[in-house]
Amino acid sequence: MLRRYFPSEAVASMIKLPKPLRDNLHFLCVEVDSQVASLQSYFETPAAAVARRIVDRAGYAYNLKVRIHSATVQKLRSSKRQAQRDLMLRSIEFIATDLERLAEISRNCVRQLEYIEAFELLGAKRYIGMLKRVRKAIAQIEPALQADDSTLAIQMGKSLGRMASDYEKLLKRYRLALREVPAHTDDLTRALFVAYEVRQMGEALVHISESIISANLGQPVNFERFFSLRSLVSDLEADEEDLQISAIAQTRSGSSISGISAGDESENGYLAIFKDGEKRKVKEERAGVRSWHEIYPGLAPKILSYEKRGQSAALLIEHLPGHTFEQIVLNESDELVDEAFKRLAKTLKSIWKATRSQEPAQASFMQQLQKRMNEVYRIHPEFARTDSKICGLPVPSFDTLVAAVTKREKHWPAPFSVYIHGDFNVDNIIYDPMERRINFIDLHRSRYMDYVQDLSVFMVSNYRLQVLDSDTRARINDLALRLYDVARREAKKQNDELFEVRLALGLVRSFASSTRFILDKSLARRMFMRARYLLEQVLAIQPGKETKYRIPMKEIFVD
Repeated sequence: MLRRYFPSEAVASMIKLPKPLRDNLHFLCVEVDSQVASLQSYFETPAAAVARRIVDRAGYAYNLKVRIHSATVQKLRSSKRQAQRDLMLRSIEFIATDLERLAEISRNCVRQLEYIEAFELLGAKRYIGMLKRVRKAIAQIEPALQADDSTLAIQMGKSLGRMASDYEKLLKRYRLALREVPAHTDDLTRALFVAYEVRQMGEALVHISESIISANLGQPVNFERFFSLRSLVSDLEADEEDLQISAIAQTRSGSSISGISAGDESENGYLAIFKDGEKRKVKEERAGVRSWHEIYPGLAPKILSYEKRGQSAALLIEHLPGHTFEQIVLNESDELVDEAFKRLAKTLKSIWKATRSQEPAQASFMQQLQKRMNEVYRIHPEFARTDSKICGLPVPSFDTLVAAVTKREKHWPAPFSVYIHGDFNVDNIIYDPMERRINFIDLHRSRYMDYVQDLSVFMVSNYRLQVLDSDTRARINDLALRLYDVARREAKKQNDELFEVRLALGLVRSFASSTRFILDKSLARRMFMRARYLLEQVLAIQPGKETKYRIPMKEIFVD
């Protein structure tokens, strides 16, 4: 039974739908079924009266949808927030939207069908079968909401596969007819639109199915994600009847992260982490984790299982105990911050030593930045200025400065490579105080590269934490200065004479590109101006004097 994957309280909450919502949803299901049935009748016997009945009832389904939306908003506004109940209400809202979409599709179809003269070209029998499946799915919506598992919801979602197959057969029929009976090109063109619209009914049913499953799981989920999750949790050594799923995060790359716990034992932590998303990115993460296991064992989590479906994929990953570095910096004692930093510094030096390659590395920070600046300007259009003058003195634009530095950067490679994290943000570093151990997560960008890239990303990810408390800000800036001191000493040992100028460029890249994630105008401006200040400093270095440059770290990391 699929029930074992769902929190029991989610099932209970589905039964307690407010009566106005329940009634309006019932009326909407009946109304939409009536309109789809009328469309089915039109395919069986085309008649103007049937078409008019569909078109004339456009307002009723819409009004029912609006009532449901209003009732959910009112309920959300008038009650204390409860994540499980709130998700259930939002799911009902989405279901109403997709039901009204089915009614809209019925109207779109009949408007095209009325103009088709050679009705025999349509292949009406196949449409009748497709619409019967739609009506069967509509009839399952209310029982699926009341059921104690998602079996009916899954059956609804599977309608799309059969409807997509029918759609392809209709396309093949119409393409052949376009060649054989060109006199009916107009009719066949309209038939193509009708076929596409009916296929969209299958998409709407999938959305409804996903809304029901999401309410059962207690978190948003799509159809592919559900099947990946169901497949992967079977690999856990735990009683599947007790497994519970809880959302943890949504990444900027589009991946979803959830924790899987064992029922009443959830306070002891997660059994595993479920991560899914675009197949390419998930495969990159899997490859990154495997590489770390080979190159530096013990740092990356274990991959318990991997599943791919279509264009998406999922990982079941070992849950690592401890806190992210972000949590430690923001919430823990000075003693724990100091302990975690010392362990991080020791771990980094060990990684650099163990993975060092004599192959020079060219990070191309300015090229990386140029690829991201359009996104920055979309969020902060005030940064997109052109070259100008003040009292006759030229003031180059940010892009002009970046272009000028790009020409010089290619002459400043790192003298060696190390294996880097690639996305060394404070929320991708975990410290376990019990084991006094550092672990890395989110490893899809790991590769051999200039170690300065990880350093700059870490420093700026600390700086951009949106906290106003002066003591916490001082702690954040102190971490950047301490890591700089550690890295500078290591660079000196390795005769890395261009360390400072490359770190300056890494900071430029991280400060400027990170503003696309910051809506706080004051913080974004401080970050952007720091990037510009460093660019101007680097451009002011006389050729041949790059090894003498020193970053004004105390001026950069201060508020």
